[in-house]
Amino acid sequence: MELIEQMHGTVKVAMVSGRIDQGTAALFQDQLAPLLTSVKAGAAPLLLDFAGVEYISSVGLRVLMLAAKQVKTQQGKIAIAALTPVVAEVFQISRFHLVFPVHPDVATAITSLA
Repeated sequence: MELIEQMHGTVKVAMVSGRIDQGTAALFQDQLAPLLTSVKAGAAPLLLDFAGVEYISSVGLRVLMLAAKQVKTQQGKIAIAALTPVVAEVFQISRFHLVFPVHPDVATAITSLA
């Protein structure tokens, strides 16, 4: 699991790749934590680019749930884009598409968040 951060205009984009499972969820949470602290009302929204995520388990979904709760408390904006078919199916089954705004690609998400 790898997370690389970039700014695209006024949107902070975290490009995530690899598997988010029992072995990597703690690392994902640790790398995501500093990004989440800055996602507040009036600050840059955070977009999680999942184009490179091959798989996400329930432990990874838990990390995302905690992230969504934190951002909501801080009155910030967070979204996810470019789910792979396997991850999109997990999101659909677990109803995570109702927890996060999910966009088909990064460009659409940036336009929506900006």
